[in-house]
Amino acid sequence: MLFKLNVELDRQQNILPINYQYELSSFIYKTLQRGNLEYSKWLHNNGFQLNGKSFKLFTFSNFIIPSYTIDREKGRILIHSDSVYWYISFLPERSTENFIKGIFLKQKFSIGDKKTQVDFYVKNVEIIPEPEFKEEMYFKTLTPISISRKNNNGKIEYVNPAEEYAKQAVLKNLLNKYHVFYGKEYPINIEEINFDFVHVSEPKSKLILIKAGTSEETRVRGYNCKFKINAPVDLIKIMYNSGIGEKGSLGFGMVEVMVK
Repeated sequence: MLFKLNVELDRQQNILPINYQYELSSFIYKTLQRGNLEYSKWLHNNGFQLNGKSFKLFTFSNFIIPSYTIDREKGRILIHSDSVYWYISFLPERSTENFIKGIFLKQKFSIGDKKTQVDFYVKNVEIIPEPEFKEEMYFKTLTPISISRKNNNGKIEYVNPAEEYAKQAVLKNLLNKYHVFYGKEYPINIEEINFDFVHVSEPKSKLILIKAGTSEETRVRGYNCKFKINAPVDLIKIMYNSGIGEKGSLGFGMVEVMVK
C-alpha cells in the first residue's frame, strides 16, 4: 500500500545532508511506535523471520524536492521550495489506510546531522491507487536497488543489476518475502516460475552512507535503472509494495511504474 506524504519545512532551516535515508527510516519507526508500541517493537526487533533472517516489509523514497541545489563539496542539499513530498510503501496488512494516515498526519520531525537539520511537518497523507498489475511490467527505480553477496574472502560486495547473478537474487528475495508474509512457501517450484529481470537502461551506481559521520557509519552501494520484469502477479505486487532487492526498510529498491 503506497502513501504520499506532503511535507512542509521550516524555511529558516533548509539545509539537509546528502545522506539522510537512515534518519528517514528512524522517523518511520518512531512514528509507528507512537501509533502502536507493540507493533513498532515487533517490526523493529523482528520484522518477518525466515531461516534466521529478518524481513521488514516496507520501503520509502527520498524526499522529492521541487527546487534545490547540491553542494557536493560540503555534502549538503539546499532546499529552495516551501514543501517536499515523499512516498512510503507497506506490505503488511496491518498497515491499512486509516492506520497510516492516523499516525503520520500532522507529525513534526527533524532530519539531519550534527551540522545541519531541517524541521518538517506532515501536512497531508494520501493513498496512491495501485496500478493494474500484469505478468510483464516496466518499472524505474525511485531509490537504488541493493543486491549483495559474499566474495571469496567472505566480504560483502554489491552487485550491478546487469550481472546474471542479480536475476536469481531478485527472484529468491521475492520468494522469501512471499514466504514470510503469507507464512508458507510459494506454491510453484523456483525452476518452474516464469521469471525474468532485465535492465532496460544502464544501471547507475550510487553509494549511500548509513549513519553518516558516526562511528557506526557503513556504506551501501545501489544502482538506479529502468527494468522489465516478468513474474506472477502476486510476486510483482510484493515487489511494488516492499521494494526490489535488499534493504527496503533503509529506503532501497522503491519503484514506480514506467510509462513506455
